[in-house]
Amino acid sequence: MHRTLLPTVLRTAAKQLRLGSAVRLALAILMGFLVLSASQSNAQIFHKKKKINKSIGEDNSVQPDKVLYDRALEDIRRGRHETGRLNLQTLINTYPDSEFLAKAKLSIADSYFKEGGTANMTQAISGYKDFIVFFPFLPEASYAQLQVATAHFRQMEKPDRDRTQAHEAEDEFQTFLQKYPNDPLAPKAMQRLREVQEVLAEGDYRVGRYYFVKGDRRAAAARLISVTRRYPLFSRADRALWMLGDIFEKSEKKEIATVYYSQIVKNYPLSGYASGAKEKLMAMNVPVPQPDPKAVARMTADQNAPRPRSGILKKSTGLFKTGPEGELHAAAQVGEPTMQPEVDNTSATDVLTGGNQSRIGGGPSTGIVATVTPGGSAETPAGTESSTPGSDASAPNGEGAAPPATDANPDAAAKTANEAEAGADAVATPGTDPAAGAVKTDGARSADATKTEGAQQDPQKGKKESSSKKKKGVRKIIPW
Repeated sequence: MHRTLLPTVLRTAAKQLRLGSAVRLALAILMGFLVLSASQSNAQIFHKKKKINKSIGEDNSVQPDKVLYDRALEDIRRGRHETGRLNLQTLINTYPDSEFLAKAKLSIADSYFKEGGTANMTQAISGYKDFIVFFPFLPEASYAQLQVATAHFRQMEKPDRDRTQAHEAEDEFQTFLQKYPNDPLAPKAMQRLREVQEVLAEGDYRVGRYYFVKGDRRAAAARLISVTRRYPLFSRADRALWMLGDIFEKSEKKEIATVYYSQIVKNYPLSGYASGAKEKLMAMNVPVPQPDPKAVARMTADQNAPRPRSGILKKSTGLFKTGPEGELHAAAQVGEPTMQPEVDNTSATDVLTGGNQSRIGGGPSTGIVATVTPGGSAETPAGTESSTPGSDASAPNGEGAAPPATDANPDAAAKTANEAEAGADAVATPGTDPAAGAVKTDGARSADATKTEGAQQDPQKGKKESSSKKKKGVRKIIPW
């Protein structure tokens, strides 16, 4: 049984068929060929192909910095980030003149970025910024700036939570677009900036809507004016304008309400609020503006632009995520985002007068037109009381102060004397006539005495009169 079965069969067949020696020789050669091919296939299985060492140059000299760099990249690719960063740092410290020095610094930051986590993202941002400082003229500098912004972008919270990372991302994306406007990565950065500003605008809009429903018109107007002025590409900007128009219409400021209704018709012609805004303007007997062709083209292109969709798995796990997924999908896909840094310059005057002008699509929109008195330096929004030339701007309720009584102005001196006789205290002004305004007459003394006696008889009367005057003044300025 020590012999194989195949030779036995062949010998038996050869004997039976009485084959010649030539046939036996051919069969033996065929068997040897089969055994040789089987041995070669087994050898290829157990022996791997020898790798080529790319670190060896044409002159058979090994580059140690290249060896370290390749080894580090392979470690990072396989997830061994700490080992890869250690090899890269060894390369930087050992070979300060290496041609792979800049790539090593950038790879360290990329390693932190890929590993993820709050601490690693902080290290990645620091590494990218160091690369920009040391190598500002390399082509990779724009990539490093975009990575800084993207690191903040990935750490953004929902609109109703901490917005620190969103503000940082907005600043970094704006910096990228200002420094590298023609870079191939500029379209990606612009879309990211639109998404960040959508999140920021959504946060302010929610606060303004809360106060609007609650009935606090001033607080609602302050938030909504800021949203419509700074973020015209916001997906709910038309709704914010409608709420502002309703606020000022109910506050009997129809001239301001018509401005916001007109903005809906002109800058958001495809909005669902456009028809209602037209009806409001016609009811107020105000001309209805024509839709801006640029706004029509922008809204049409934005509606036809493809948007990312969330799968069933992402929707089911969306409750456990802290990122603003829904707001990112609702962001505009077309249009120039705001490039100016955010400044909280919404004052009480803006709230009471409906805000200043806003821009959308590169063109000015219809807003409260600020008029400047010839020769004056202060702007007076339309719809408010403007001071006449020569009046005191600090006087309450727009009442002008009397001009100083000088020798060259006898009428003013007489007016000042009459006020002194009525009980007012005359103030001495440089260059004034003491006899005209600084000395009280006997009539003034008697008026003061009468006033003092009345105050002693009814001490609460003066307080009631002053409080009623203050209330009237506040109601005159604030209509609600």
